[in-house]
Amino acid sequence: MSDRPSEESSRPSEASAPSGEPARARAQHERHGQGTGRHEGHPWSPGPPAPSSLSRLRPAPPAAVRTATLWAVLATALLSAALLGDGLGANLLIVAVPAALAAFFAARAAGRRPRPWTLTWAVGGLALLTVPALRDAGWPTFLAVVSALALGSLALHGSRSWPGVLAGSLGMADSIVPGALWGWRGLRDRTAGSSGHWGTAIRTTAVAAVLLIVFGALFAGADAAFADLLSDLAPDVSAADGPWRFFLFLVGLTGALAAAHTAAAPMRWDGITVRPGKPRGSAEWALPLIVLNLLFAAFIALQLAVLFGGYGKVLEETGLTRAEYARQGFWQLLWATLLTLLVIALALRWAPRGGNRDRTLVRSVLGTLCVLTLVVVASALRRMDLYVDEFGLTRLRISVAAVELWLGVVLVLILAAGVFGARFLPRAVAVSAAAGVLAFGLLSPDGVIAEQNVQRFRQDKPIDIAYLKGLSADAVPALNTLPEPLRSCALQDIQRTLDSTDAPWYATSWGEARAKDILKNRRATVEGRGCYAPGSGSERDGYTEEDLHDPYDPY
Repeated sequence: MSDRPSEESSRPSEASAPSGEPARARAQHERHGQGTGRHEGHPWSPGPPAPSSLSRLRPAPPAAVRTATLWAVLATALLSAALLGDGLGANLLIVAVPAALAAFFAARAAGRRPRPWTLTWAVGGLALLTVPALRDAGWPTFLAVVSALALGSLALHGSRSWPGVLAGSLGMADSIVPGALWGWRGLRDRTAGSSGHWGTAIRTTAVAAVLLIVFGALFAGADAAFADLLSDLAPDVSAADGPWRFFLFLVGLTGALAAAHTAAAPMRWDGITVRPGKPRGSAEWALPLIVLNLLFAAFIALQLAVLFGGYGKVLEETGLTRAEYARQGFWQLLWATLLTLLVIALALRWAPRGGNRDRTLVRSVLGTLCVLTLVVVASALRRMDLYVDEFGLTRLRISVAAVELWLGVVLVLILAAGVFGARFLPRAVAVSAAAGVLAFGLLSPDGVIAEQNVQRFRQDKPIDIAYLKGLSADAVPALNTLPEPLRSCALQDIQRTLDSTDAPWYATSWGEARAKDILKNRRATVEGRGCYAPGSGSERDGYTEEDLHDPYDPY
């Protein structure tokens, strides 16, 4: 949607002026009130309060809600009540579509038009909701849903500055109550002014529902295949689920109304101004950063052996064992990357701003720091690669490696901003974060973890079945290739979980459905102590107690 406020919201509200005054008298009244803090003629009465920073960001109330918006909101509420009570899957995407339509109708009625960045946020948010439909693992699903909400909020607010992107991605909590009141007023006005039309719509809907229920029940009783089809397509709703379904209805209703209200009258978060810091002298500003660059360069010179010389050369020069070296350094390098980004932000705040010479100095010093930090990122990823090769891949290891990789992308974007300008940097960083979450979910991290550990086992390396059996159904295709009894030992808990769940199609992920098909054709049959017999392939085989210590895992 357009980042510019609509004509309707940009007009001054007539209700804010004293009633009964002509326009010129109101203007004179406001001019006299400014600066003195008191009304003329009333020297002891306080003047009008100064507008707060929040009121400056809040637009005028939107116009009355449109009928199309109300229908889209109602569809969102009904689908939320019918689909969201059985789990997460394709139902989130199904519910999000009418909610997006409600926001679109409200924005169009307010005079806002889609812009390229708005479409980017909206399409990205909907794409993130495909992760619950594809993956069974809960942790990438949680990240995808939170990121989808953030992108949806950005699409509604249309922010572009750093404060705008940060505040605009936090959601629509400020529109929940105003949105509900806005929708209630619109519904009340329509039922009062055109009760005949609404009565016809209600009667038509009721008759259609009765016909569907009656004839659907008759056809289901006449044919078992049709009955199975209806049971798969229709949600299974019981009387005991009534309060829970009603709560989901309210959540969908208020959420869709909040989104539509935000689209019609978004907070202008870009109006938040952050004053730049006091510029420092060139020498005072540059000298600490140059010293830091030299420190980075000295560290990187010693890391080149790790990046290009390989494991053997490093172990020969340091005298460390593979386990000892694998434990060193990754977390320190990750913190070094994060702190470098903080240093860059503070340096830009107090950078000298005297002219072309100062700009060249800033770009040279900070650009060098970014390039050196990219080498540190590469070194950290190399250390994680060595660690994974030694001990195998886990959820924590793949997560922190993904974060480190994304920090490298942010550094590349900062370098690009130094060359081409920083206008798009806030939105580019947000896009990179959302794209990283989407790629992480589509990659199926549990499947990658299982595949990497299975590959290590084929190379005669130990495998930790006790850890792998706790993965989600996304890991079943890789674990299914293990030889018995390791295969059944790794799959028995997942199989037990899948057997105990009977979610409908819209609450079942593709990964879960695929795992059910695999285990249906070939069941996991070994249970009990057979999974822990000697020679079963535990990761503890061949390792000392010291080697088993993993500083990257909390336990």
